[in-house]
Parts: sequence; structure tokens; C-alpha cells
Amino acid sequence: MLKLSDIAAVAGKGGLFKVVKPSKTGVILESLDEQKSKLVVGASAQVSVLSEISIYTHSAEGATALEEVFRKIHAEFDGDTGLDKKSDPEELKSFLKHVLPDYDEGRVYVSDIKKLVTWYNLLSQMNPLPFAEENDEADSQTEDSTEA
Repeated sequence: MLKLSDIAAVAGKGGLFKVVKPSKTGVILESLDEQKSKLVVGASAQVSVLSEISIYTHSAEGATALEEVFRKIHAEFDGDTGLDKKSDPEELKSFLKHVLPDYDEGRVYVSDIKKLVTWYNLLSQMNPLPFAEENDEADSQTEDSTEA
């Protein structure tokens, strides 16, 4: 099963990629779409692993991990946000404000919210969801402890 630490985004390339393995000159990636095309990106490419991405907030920590944001979206919308990258900018801002009320409007741009929605929509089509795994385990542990 994939985890967010196994999934990357590459600047200038649409979509998300599974990190296959490092190579001598960079890293080998495989697209998460049906084509499963492989790609080697060099050390100069901007590759961002999803587990290392955060969204700026006004909280004491200053940011919220992308995985936590995905979990909040999943808890609220269960795989269907009704949005995509072509949605109205005000609707996208309102969506993020609903999910993450303390997000920093000055540092989180509409283009960032579009990526968030696009990535969530893509990942929500996966089975099982890479960000829902821990919630499901926590829920089953809670149920086990209440039955005892």
C-alpha cells in the first residue's frame, strides 16, 4: 500500500508520481494514472514528497501537514469535494477556509488550493486511500477498547 511518503509531485509535470527508487542521477518515478509511465528526474528537478508538504496557517506551529489536511477533507467530503482545478477561485478559498479555518490567506495562493484539490481528487480514487489508513486503524482500536 502506498503512503504519502511514497508519492511525489514534480514541478512542471502534472499529476502525482510513485517514487520507485533512487538512481545514480536522480530518482525513478512512475505516474499514478492508468498509463503507469516511468520517468527519471535529475537532482536539479524540484521533486516534493507529499508527506513533507504543509499548508501555512496562523496556528502556533505555523503550518498544518498535508496529510492532516487530506484527512480533514476526507472526513468532511468522503472522496467528493465537488471541486476541480477549474473551480471558481472564491469557491476554492471558501472550501479551504471550511476545512482549515486558520489557513494563512496571505501565503496560500489559489494555485496552491487548486493543487490540493487536484491531488486529493486523484488520491481519493485510489483504494485504499494513502491518508485514511491511520484513521481506520485508530477507529478500530477505539471500537476494540470500548468493547472490552
